[in-house]
Amino acid sequence: MQKTINLLKKHNELTVIDEALDIYLEIPHLAYMEVKKEDGGKALLFTNPVDSKNGRQFNVPIVMNLFGSYKRTELLFGRKIESVADEITKLLHMKPPEGLGNKISMLGDLFQLKNVFPKRLKKEGECQAVKHLESDINLYDLPVLTTWEQDGGPFITMGQVYTQSLDGEMVNLGMYRLQVYDKTHLGMHWQIHKDASHFFDQYQRAGKKMPVSVAIGGNPLYTWCATAPLPYGVNELLLYGFVTKKQAEVVKSITTPLYIPRDVDYVIEGWVDPETMKTEGPFGDHTGYYTLEELYPVMEVSAITHKKEPVYLATVVGKPPLEDKYMGWATERIFLPLLKTNAPDLIDYHMPENGVFHNLILAKMQPLYKGHAKQFMHVFWGAGQMSFVKHALFIDEKGPELNNYFSITKYVLDRFSPKMLFLSEGITDALDHSSPESLVGGKLGIDATLKFSPETPDLLTDTALLSLVQERIKGVKELHQYMLMTPNPITVITIEKTCSVSTLFEDLKDLTPHLRIVVFVDVLNNDIDNPYMLTWRVVNNLDAQRDLKIIDDVVYLDGTNKNKLDGFERRWPDDVSCTSEVVDGLKSKCLWDLEKSLELKYQL
Repeated sequence: MQKTINLLKKHNELTVIDEALDIYLEIPHLAYMEVKKEDGGKALLFTNPVDSKNGRQFNVPIVMNLFGSYKRTELLFGRKIESVADEITKLLHMKPPEGLGNKISMLGDLFQLKNVFPKRLKKEGECQAVKHLESDINLYDLPVLTTWEQDGGPFITMGQVYTQSLDGEMVNLGMYRLQVYDKTHLGMHWQIHKDASHFFDQYQRAGKKMPVSVAIGGNPLYTWCATAPLPYGVNELLLYGFVTKKQAEVVKSITTPLYIPRDVDYVIEGWVDPETMKTEGPFGDHTGYYTLEELYPVMEVSAITHKKEPVYLATVVGKPPLEDKYMGWATERIFLPLLKTNAPDLIDYHMPENGVFHNLILAKMQPLYKGHAKQFMHVFWGAGQMSFVKHALFIDEKGPELNNYFSITKYVLDRFSPKMLFLSEGITDALDHSSPESLVGGKLGIDATLKFSPETPDLLTDTALLSLVQERIKGVKELHQYMLMTPNPITVITIEKTCSVSTLFEDLKDLTPHLRIVVFVDVLNNDIDNPYMLTWRVVNNLDAQRDLKIIDDVVYLDGTNKNKLDGFERRWPDDVSCTSEVVDGLKSKCLWDLEKSLELKYQL
């Protein structure tokens, strides 16, 4: 971690903040602001964190926003991201060599793979220089952040969670948020679909406690590898070796059988009793909404070890864009070759950050036969973490680059028909709040590899169309039409709900000549002139099976918050928002320097 800090200083990618700032809201709010800057801002090193509530001052610095730009992400990888993908492609397509030169070349490639496997050391690591055992254990000695006002407490947000199967044959490195309950207990937010949860099931059936070691810091790539969507049972540290060409050197934990990298900054060891569950949350998550309270397993800490001079690594999540935008970009590029093994005619895919990864994916393919795109949708919805994706849009090989959002939107709307839409049902991420029941919900596929010749509607001005809509529906406040240069403009309407919005779609039937795609959102907390955040809102709030209707070839979408008016029985979470008093305090200290336009755009 110290090498990383020096590297970032060398490239002018680090801001050092010596002013005393609170681990409660202040530090995370400032990091949240920084990553919203156009270039992702700088990495932040807080040298003087304090805990004002408990009158504590920490001598441990906190570093945040490490991956928060494309430049920094490649600095941390030590190479171009695309070069990793190229190596994976080469490995997947390796053929028996012909000729002595090719054989020697292949031997060189294979020899490099020896560094993939972690190397177990018999000695202790730097991460075990200082040991805290038994009555000396105190999680509050770590500067663990409380990010949002409604959070259930402080959370470790960049923890590398090391676990193993009951028989010890498989090991896993994952990243899960960890709630600090007290001095010796952590909440383990491993969701039902995650590898650690599968291992937990084994221990639960056997009636045995499960060992867990949580590492913080060290080489930032350990942390990135913890997020990688590798197949079940594959040790994520193999990926570290593949990327860096260096073996991960690991040492045995002091009180658990698990091995962790020798050079991490902190290690929190402990055991999870399968009989003990505790309420975890709420937590302002990367969806931009709070995830609500739920029962999760609890880890009883058996040891805390750390370097002599550790650095505490953390991240902040909330509304996009966030640091995970750049971590996700690396994942997206590196795992494209592996995704192509199941979808060989896939050209590219992209996850826009305001789709928060599992809510929206764009893909480009070469369609070879009728229904080819639908086949790929099923591949995506059945492939590991990709199965959580709610909305998938496929274009053909003639379409524009997937990160050119205006061109993509125009390309699709120029050829769009409701016949492109494909509705399905499948598993959803545990963080998804919109489906009628937890973990299962509607999926929407858009097959824009097809081409229709839609007729242009009878266009009206926003003011004229708003007047007509207000005559038919009470509570409508604003209206704005997007992409009027296409035959399928998108009409966004804000409304104060007094009933389920889906029951109002029929009231607009006589306006069909003027409408093609209509989206309703709540008037509260939505800016009708902000397509970035409107996209974020709608893909978060939409359950396609419930909230999409086609009437006379007009597509209606209900992107409002759901409640009992909609027959929605689950609790709808609040948006994640900064505490205004904290922001004002940071501004008074001349530390908050985000342009007002960006503050408004990203709805901080």
